[in-house]
Amino acid sequence: MATQKHIVMLPYMAQGHLIPIFHLAKLIEQRYPDYTITIVNTPLNIQKLQSSLPPNSNIHLIDLPFSSSNHGLPPNSENTDSLKAHQIPLLLLTTESLEPHFNLLISNMIKDGHRPVCIIADIFYDWTINTAKTQNIFHATYMPSGAFGTATFMSIWQHLPHTKTDAMEFNIPGFPSSFRLHRSQLSINMRAADGSDALSIFLQRNFQSLKTSDAILCNTVKDVELFGLKLLQCFSGGVPVYPIGPLLPLDGKMSAFRPTEKALAVEFEACVQWLDGHSPCSVIFIGFGSENNISASQMMALAEGLESSGRPFIWMIRPPFGFAMKGEFREEWLPKGFGERMRVSGKGLLLKSWAPQLEILAHKSTGVFISHCGWNSLLESLSWGVPIIGWPLAYDHFCLSKMMVEELGVCVELARGVEDEVESVEVERVIELVLDGEKGKKMKKKAFKCMEMMREAMKDDGDVKGSSLIALDEFINRASVPCYFTR
Repeated sequence: MATQKHIVMLPYMAQGHLIPIFHLAKLIEQRYPDYTITIVNTPLNIQKLQSSLPPNSNIHLIDLPFSSSNHGLPPNSENTDSLKAHQIPLLLLTTESLEPHFNLLISNMIKDGHRPVCIIADIFYDWTINTAKTQNIFHATYMPSGAFGTATFMSIWQHLPHTKTDAMEFNIPGFPSSFRLHRSQLSINMRAADGSDALSIFLQRNFQSLKTSDAILCNTVKDVELFGLKLLQCFSGGVPVYPIGPLLPLDGKMSAFRPTEKALAVEFEACVQWLDGHSPCSVIFIGFGSENNISASQMMALAEGLESSGRPFIWMIRPPFGFAMKGEFREEWLPKGFGERMRVSGKGLLLKSWAPQLEILAHKSTGVFISHCGWNSLLESLSWGVPIIGWPLAYDHFCLSKMMVEELGVCVELARGVEDEVESVEVERVIELVLDGEKGKKMKKKAFKCMEMMREAMKDDGDVKGSSLIALDEFINRASVPCYFTR
């Protein structure tokens, strides 16, 4: 029996990074049975992934020592979903503490005869490039976001163009002159950066190091992001970019990081039954991701607008911005009696611990998604042809929302960030626009077109193979050449 080839993966400590790379591992396992995959992360993240592995899998999990309290973070804070917004940049900076443990792991693998043919590491682990080159291992940088969002994010952090002008709108270096951003489309951290702060230095170094990697894996679809991929290729310094997405289950059934508690399983069934009782494309789904949320005043206005609309909705609701995401939810953040009125009328379903987002978006009753515009959420929505009401909150969300609105035509913005003043009447107006207006019909058609392109990209029908699977094959073949030579 031939020796199995070995790939090591190191994702960043966030749901939006861990879940797609887990699906990449499953895709490789399915298509290349002579490969084993080892996913490496901190103990609590590995523990969460463990329950998602089927028996006799070629995917293995290894944890690295990590203590969040040693880095000024609360105990057992190994994922962005357990932190307040202002603590997340600090978690990013702690990733460097994993370097000696990861290097030792790779050395021990080689000594034990399990030399990896490739290390796939998150874009925030630039030190893994040196690890790979020292051991003569092929290195790939994994980008969990799309090409357009990543290119914009990289250019802004590398050049900080907004610090060089007082104008409200400005150009982005490396982009066409017609492309301009407004200051309201910058995250709080971007607006605070001056180039000498720790976050700027960290990100600029990582983005510069990217050009010495051997490949870039991007969780996107070629036909959906033609413009974005051209931009990213320009920013990559000649490193080949492989669009291998969407890295999500197209059957609408999420497995990774699904809670196993019996009570949540019952909640899931109740959610599906609730959706089954509504007509097609009638339900609003609201979710702002695992590490972001709107402010308390915005939450109040959103609730009032939802109630005034009279439309059925499911809201994955967590404490507002500034509070711990997994903290206790206070009824004072909603209009008085709101939860009880929604329960009695059956108009609204408030999920306060967890929501089966992909399953909700895949359900025929879901008509629109009010989203923070995180890339994974956008992919999940478009993979089922669901148009978006954008409310970008952080990171590259603002640029992604711009792309969804202006380039793909599948989104309309309701607000930006946690500082916008939001009126309930505007919430109601935008909901009606999407669910009943002509613009909404056009958005739905374009979202359906994106769904078709995503499914075509992952198609494997005999001699006919989708663009993402072709890209994955090309990457695997290139990464697996023994004693590879760098560019």
